Amino acid sequence: MPDRHQDIEKLCVEKGMRMTDQRRVIARVLSNATDHPDVEDVYRRATRVDEGISIATVYRTVRLFQEAGILERHDFRDGRSRYEPVSEDHHDHLIDLDSGKVLEFQSEEIERLQKRIAEEMGFRLVDHRMELYGVPLDRDKNRDKD
Repeated sequence: MPDRHQDIEKLCVEKGMRMTDQRRVIARVLSNATDHPDVEDVYRRATRVDEGISIATVYRTVRLFQEAGILERHDFRDGRSRYEPVSEDHHDHLIDLDSGKVLEFQSEEIERLQKRIAEEMGFRLVDHRMELYGVPLDRDKNRDKD
């Protein structure tokens, strides 16, 4: 899968946003994230760099980045809004219900099938989002060992 991590700070500047020092820290935290952090995660990571960042600042900044089309928000049924940089490369998500880990994947077969289904129903597919939820196949085997 192509690298989805973008320089969020650079995108903000290109969009003409005013970048305070705290926004820069938050942008770097989000750019460096290898997961799909929620605001609390971003806050914890940002305060390691700048203890003066408040949770309210993180909430406002994340919302601003989302409204500018820089961040995408996901609700993976865990009660938290989680974020990732908007990407040119489409990908879908598989969420491990045991650990909460989010795995990204691409499947040309699924993409073709979705397009075909839309066409069969009289539509031209312009966007979609797929989230699969599962548990590891070896889950029951591991439980039997306990």
